[in-house]
Amino acid sequence: MRETSGTADVRGWRDAAERALYGPGGFYRRPEGPAGHFRTSVHASPLFAAAVAALLCRVDAALGRPAVLDFVDVGAGRGELTRGVLAALPADVAGRTRACAVEIADRPEGLDARIEWRAEPPEAVDGLLFANEWLDNVPVDVAEVDRAGVPRLVLVAPDGTERLGEPVTGAEADWLARWWPLAAEEGLRAEIGLPRDRAWAAAVSRVQRGLAVAVDYAHTLGTRPPFGTLTGFRAGRETAPVPDGTCDITAHVALDACAAAGSGHGTPRLLTQREALRALDITGARPPLALATTDPAAYVRALAGAGAAAELTAPGGLGDFGWLLQPAGLPEPPL
Repeated sequence: MRETSGTADVRGWRDAAERALYGPGGFYRRPEGPAGHFRTSVHASPLFAAAVAALLCRVDAALGRPAVLDFVDVGAGRGELTRGVLAALPADVAGRTRACAVEIADRPEGLDARIEWRAEPPEAVDGLLFANEWLDNVPVDVAEVDRAGVPRLVLVAPDGTERLGEPVTGAEADWLARWWPLAAEEGLRAEIGLPRDRAWAAAVSRVQRGLAVAVDYAHTLGTRPPFGTLTGFRAGRETAPVPDGTCDITAHVALDACAAAGSGHGTPRLLTQREALRALDITGARPPLALATTDPAAYVRALAGAGAAAELTAPGGLGDFGWLLQPAGLPEPPL
């Protein structure tokens, strides 16, 4: 715990991160966008967008190939995933797809005119709502156990120094008790994921028929980290989380809690990214060596694709991301 003197502009982590990320001049309003500071699966390889396009095609088939098929990209950055999905879709599906990018930042110049740009998801979605690394940037409060064994809110100043505030009470205390119980040991920390549960439930409620998917750094009840995961990213490197607008502020997501919050809209399913992408035929398997003799150019292309797929599915890396799938109007996720 880094102590700060005085009380000027000291607030809970949720309020501080909200202002630092999304307020005037906040991190997510900067012109370089998220890609200027960290690399997601979307930036790692076009294979990721191709896999999402394949999932959208499966949703399309499950819905009986409707005249209008929605694809909603929540936390769209600068529209990279939406563009990639449209480019990867078969022509007949792309012609029926209504693409919507949801992002608080302004619409990027030169973005495909087919893509609608919104600050909130549409009220009604028939198709696929996909949120890649969105929930980890929904700000949350942080709790820390004091010397008496009581979880208290962590307060933070703009320079990142912290001190303990009031005990956690009410709905936040109930959430901790259910989803991240803290032993009475000084210094243990937790991120209170209630705002993410509510954000996810609200997003899922927009899907009338189809599938909602959240992909993120994740943990579940049996694997909560004892000191939390709050961190920052700046210029491609992990850094201390400082709520001054100069870095990303993120924390892993309790996806099991989000799943329960949205379960009234469909039965959820939790997978790793490795499992999900393999189900969408992104395996990382090397091409047969014989292809190098019969078609060297095709072998080189296939080898490059295998390398990209291996990165997206790698244990200890992107492959360990969590995928939360919640269907609406479908008996199960089409995966």
